[in-house]
Amino acid sequence: MTTNSLQKALLGVIGLGVSCIAIELLPVSRKASYWNRCLDNTVKWVNEAANLKGWNKQAKESLAVGVCNGAVYEPKLKTSAEQ
Repeated sequence: MTTNSLQKALLGVIGLGVSCIAIELLPVSRKASYWNRCLDNTVKWVNEAANLKGWNKQAKESLAVGVCNGAVYEPKLKTSAEQ
């Protein structure tokens, strides 16, 4: 009889733990979704920019990652030809 009640209590604790973990993951998944949307939109914008046509895919994605992470401080993009 005590084994049965112990199993029920253990299942309750496991269920509560899984629920808490799921609730804590919601903000992380929302932020990841927002960041992925930012990256997709920024890559599209960079691909459409006329002055960035000569850049390779890795350079464009690197710029997009920087924009989404908040690492781009200057309002005007500088290419290697302008420096």
